[in-house]
Amino acid sequence: MRYWFLKIGFFVLLLIVDSCIEPFSPPETNSDEGYLVIDGFLNMNGTDSTRIELRRTQNINANHLPIIETGAQLAVEEENGESFTLTETGSGIYTLPPRQYNRSGKYRLSIKTNDGQEYLSEYVSASITPAIDSVTYKVDGGLNAAIFQVNTHDTQGKTQFYRWKFEETWEYEAAYYSALELRNDSVVVRNENINKCWGKLRSGSILLGSTVKLSSDVIKDLPINRVPISTNKLFIKYSILVRQYGLSRQAFEYWTDLAKTTQGTGSLFDVLPSQVTGNIRNTTDPRILAFGYFSAATEETKRYTVSPRLGTFPRCTEPDTIPIRCGSRDADECAVNTPKLFLTYWGARSDSLLVASHSCADCRLQGGTTERPSYW
Repeated sequence: MRYWFLKIGFFVLLLIVDSCIEPFSPPETNSDEGYLVIDGFLNMNGTDSTRIELRRTQNINANHLPIIETGAQLAVEEENGESFTLTETGSGIYTLPPRQYNRSGKYRLSIKTNDGQEYLSEYVSASITPAIDSVTYKVDGGLNAAIFQVNTHDTQGKTQFYRWKFEETWEYEAAYYSALELRNDSVVVRNENINKCWGKLRSGSILLGSTVKLSSDVIKDLPINRVPISTNKLFIKYSILVRQYGLSRQAFEYWTDLAKTTQGTGSLFDVLPSQVTGNIRNTTDPRILAFGYFSAATEETKRYTVSPRLGTFPRCTEPDTIPIRCGSRDADECAVNTPKLFLTYWGARSDSLLVASHSCADCRLQGGTTERPSYW
């Protein structure tokens, strides 16, 4: 009897404890301060523009896109007093045309926003980036993916800290070729080829490398992108443009801390989220935060294109056949429940049309465009 009383008491205790549990949302997740976020650097190449983007922070529970900071005044100031004004060329995008800079000078970023706040970065020295030696790839059978790698070195051993970005482009096709279209109630030859498209994607993660603990300033076969074969990006033709930047130690530490707090896997042993602000400060009120790191560097790029024929040709449902009169909008007697794309004429006397769903014949529905890249 005592055993049963103990067992019942234990379950009652569990019910009481469970009823005391309430959802807890830290105040920071609901914060709506709208701090300024700065993304960009001074491009010292002399052949490419400087591009800086301004946005505002949002709380973690927000279900809308970040607010773009428009109408701001931006300038890059050299320590000797010279100033270069940026122009807003897009919504929240500020650019500076290519020019030759004093690579031995120091520079800072000045920002004045519409709400009257002024921000200044610390003065930074220019990092001279060594050239990319090569970009290679290998197929990893275990991961069923192609791994793209970068190789570089600095013979003078001055760089030691690196960051990379990349842009990938791939050619793909829809399962069926739509050669016909309906125009003015008539079936005619389609002018635009919507069977072949090119998809594009920019890197979203923070890619870093360091040679501080190595005997020489050499980066060898560092993985920067993994492309699963199942995506079919590698079936026809794939191209990756790698951008490389040398960093100062301070910039490298900033990006490392930011990567740790934003790119964790969600495991129990991940680094706890923390506030990573950077080297940009509000000049009048230090409590008004700004997030971002302004740096100056030369940019090195290398494009690598492959056609490994990895993956499978897209598959789709079998095409349907309809009488050619059903291609007219006035043909109400033809019960075509789902809108179709016309593939080609069919039948002994071409009295029918071969049709398929839009998703099977229009490659643009997969996010790409029919515009052929100039480098293809």
